[in-house]
Amino acid sequence: MDRIAQLTTRPAGREIAYDPAAAPPSLQVRAAQVLEGNWTGRSTVPSRGLYPHQWSWDSAFIAIGLRHLSPLRAQTELETLLAAQWGDGRIPHIVFNPSVPLDAYFPSPDFWRSSAAGRAAGAPRTVQTSGIVQPPVHALAVWLVHLADPGLSRARGFLRRAYPRLAAWHRYLVARRDLGGRGLVSVVHPWEQGMDNSPCWDRPLSRVTPAPARSFRRADLDHGAPEDRPTDLDYGRYVRLAADYRDGGYADGQGEFAVEDPAFNALLIASEHALARIAGELGASGRERAARAERLTAALVERLWDPAAGMFLCRDVRAGEPIPERGVSGLIPLLLPDLPRDLAATLVRTVCGPHFGLGGTTRLVPSYDLLGEAFDAHRYWRGPAWFNTNWLLERGLRLHGERGRADALRKGILHTAGASGFAEYVDPYTAQACGTTGFGWTAALALDLLHDRPSGDRNGLTAIKGGDRG
Repeated sequence: MDRIAQLTTRPAGREIAYDPAAAPPSLQVRAAQVLEGNWTGRSTVPSRGLYPHQWSWDSAFIAIGLRHLSPLRAQTELETLLAAQWGDGRIPHIVFNPSVPLDAYFPSPDFWRSSAAGRAAGAPRTVQTSGIVQPPVHALAVWLVHLADPGLSRARGFLRRAYPRLAAWHRYLVARRDLGGRGLVSVVHPWEQGMDNSPCWDRPLSRVTPAPARSFRRADLDHGAPEDRPTDLDYGRYVRLAADYRDGGYADGQGEFAVEDPAFNALLIASEHALARIAGELGASGRERAARAERLTAALVERLWDPAAGMFLCRDVRAGEPIPERGVSGLIPLLLPDLPRDLAATLVRTVCGPHFGLGGTTRLVPSYDLLGEAFDAHRYWRGPAWFNTNWLLERGLRLHGERGRADALRKGILHTAGASGFAEYVDPYTAQACGTTGFGWTAALALDLLHDRPSGDRNGLTAIKGGDRG
């Protein structure tokens, strides 16, 4: 029996005359119920109403939690996403469900026109997708899912089938997206970085002429409070950037927006380490992958580290300058095993200092500088705390020996996830739920934190010195 069914189905029994009030379902059962409710048969939607399709990095995080309930379903989640990969290697940020009405989400398949506009880039013809990407956490997810049941993984050839697709994905990023010419990957749209509405994008977005408001209809406002969502002005700029990218045949390097982002590159590095381990499991050498991870780490430090800010900053490639905003993205490199020790210590101080307040004014790390002029405790990525970024930071704190802080953050994530109804994101001060509830990665990552792990390499992130160990 599927382990999700085991957790969510109450055994049948005889009726009894007196039955005291049953204890409320455990956090694990409630999280499993969210994932069961969001399952479509081949993948998991982030939420039934607001996000009714498959999202790229959502599915990776969901698979990380889902592996504790059903390793087979976690493998299927990732395989469904990888099956929509384009010929040039990109993994699209949305894979559209054809049974969902076009007006349920915008931008819809008829906006992206992937099979036509993306023909030169090798877009699939049998499935409709978007044309942009999201952070490359997929190889890490594949490796962790494999570890959940190596026997099943080997029997199904899970890693053997996933590896060439993941290798092509990384090849696309390092070959086609080094728009700054210094070894780091650039994003060409705020949606690609995943932290869509961050104040870090305000400066480069200011150069973009917004699409007319009458040219599109925002479906997100049907499911979320306007004060929690991006403004119409920002949305108009998102639409303009996406339409220009589409009309250019999804060719890279020509748009007005190009930003080197710390989190996107840190997740690529983490996934390079994971690919090294996958290669070792398949009997190949992972030395080249490990070496690339080291080179990317050095480029990240050289290009994006800001000693005065005590963290990494985004870099506007078109303007040729750093973006002076403190977003949570600049803390995510803490999850890297080869980060210089002094930088890791500085990042910990920044996480716990006045700009992010962990352990003091906040229980979870906010998405943006508490002292920043653009801070908004409720608006999408402009201040609220998100569960995936806090999960990454919990891993980073633990990896760098900050066990006490990691334990406290883990406790805060689990409490807030349950108390908020597995909210999409929360007010960092009050933990009030924002966005939608029953959110996929919130439930999945709570499950991951609840699961007992062996001591040692709990992250799957430790660098492979020499690259041959599986």
